[in-house]
Amino acid sequence: MIRLSAKSRYAVSALMHLAMHREAGAVPLAEVSVCQGISMSYIDQIFWRLRRARLVRGTPGPGGGYRLGREPAAISIGEVIALMEGDGNRRGSTSALDEALWSELTERIDGFLRGITLADFVVRPQIREAILRQYSGRQWRCDVCGALATRRHAPSGEPTP
Repeated sequence: MIRLSAKSRYAVSALMHLAMHREAGAVPLAEVSVCQGISMSYIDQIFWRLRRARLVRGTPGPGGGYRLGREPAAISIGEVIALMEGDGNRRGSTSALDEALWSELTERIDGFLRGITLADFVVRPQIREAILRQYSGRQWRCDVCGALATRRHAPSGEPTP
């Protein structure tokens, strides 16, 4: 089984959160932290990388937060993982066979992950249901996904003041 770092998993989850709330406007980083169970210091590190790669863009000030830098269909899971993992998890080969085998497997896995986008998951009913289950029992629930939130949304999807 392939193991991804917590940073990669959290980055994908945070971007999914932004994608799910896309119509509701900018998402405060504190909301992502609470809803996804990621400490603020860790989410700051993740969003620093996401900003530099232009996967997210920030809106400063009251009512500000983060939005996706591109359409969900233009952000692949593989791109996010590659950004977060960098070259740190590449191991050296021990033989020509080892090199050939792992080189091909890595290419196939990377290709597969690059073929999956945030949009592929946003439309899945089981993803929305999982989010609703994850945050059941909380005091504040987002009107978009049911997540704990500090902002409310109008029925049209436009943020309310």
